[in-house]
Amino acid sequence: MSQTAGRSADRSVRTCPGGSRRALSEAYDTALLDLDGVVYAGGQAIAYAVDSLGTARAGGMHLAYVTNNALRTPDAVAAHLTELGIPTGASDVITSAQAAARLVSEQVPAGARVLVIGGEGLRVALRERGLEPVDSADDDPAAVVQGYGGPDMAWGRFAEACYAIARGVPWFASNTDLTIPSARGIAPGNGAAVEVVRIATGAEPQVAGKPLPPMHRETILRTGAERPLVVGDRLDTDIEGAFNGEVDSLLVLTGVTDGARLLAAPPEHRPTYVDADLRGMLTGQPEVGPVQGGFGCGGWTASVRDGELALDGEGEVMDGLRALCAAAWTEAGDGACTLDAGKALSRLGV
Repeated sequence: MSQTAGRSADRSVRTCPGGSRRALSEAYDTALLDLDGVVYAGGQAIAYAVDSLGTARAGGMHLAYVTNNALRTPDAVAAHLTELGIPTGASDVITSAQAAARLVSEQVPAGARVLVIGGEGLRVALRERGLEPVDSADDDPAAVVQGYGGPDMAWGRFAEACYAIARGVPWFASNTDLTIPSARGIAPGNGAAVEVVRIATGAEPQVAGKPLPPMHRETILRTGAERPLVVGDRLDTDIEGAFNGEVDSLLVLTGVTDGARLLAAPPEHRPTYVDADLRGMLTGQPEVGPVQGGFGCGGWTASVRDGELALDGEGEVMDGLRALCAAAWTEAGDGACTLDAGKALSRLGV
């Protein structure tokens, strides 16, 4: 396995996807898996997810599920995964509610009251840290913590947060994801609700969830991972979180990220590995590197030609995308690639 494959000489900027001669499930001891868009979508398992995770687990890889959604408790998430055919215990689920609760507990007295603007996941996480959830700014809270509370959260809950924050009470947010996937499409996420309170108060919350360090710290503390691999579908949370935690990552294309977004990714959004779905955990990853005329992977060669990304050859779709990543990221350096990749991506259908 090449932990630094595709990085520049200063080892800080990834310029192409990495390669691994060993299956990723063997090269890493723990998979830190996002849920929405990786394991399931609309509550239903994504194709190949159940079998792939079962094979990885049977081979000795520890599976941990890391979610920015603070609404559900670890018990509820574990029960859902088990129903889908992925046997999971509550201790294998790490939520942004847990990361936020730890952050709060480090800054307020033991047993302090905390105003909760969110769902049961936050309440359970706060009690786990010995704190007392309350519902009103008049309950003399020592802190305010805000997380996704579901589509039916009452507008008055935001007012309670504002009243407390205006009195100088510190404000914490589980995460700031602006959107959340649902069975009917994309809906406003906790980040949209945080903006409501920010606009009304002028305050800034301390944020716990991906891609920020508190979430990574919570994950490592709870899993004990020594060689973790972050597996996700979002560049701005999963992959950036891995970048901030200085660990390797696998991007799967079963969620929100498409080929165009991947090619345009700035350094903090560039994954170590790229694959179509969770079957990528069970295989090695091909080497990507310079060849005559550009960058090669499998039977493909990608290059910059006439001001746009070009792709020549034939072979596996993902190999073509990996080669394009090398050409795009090398051209962009420490920025974001702005070259037109439409024709090249149309050849691959991604």
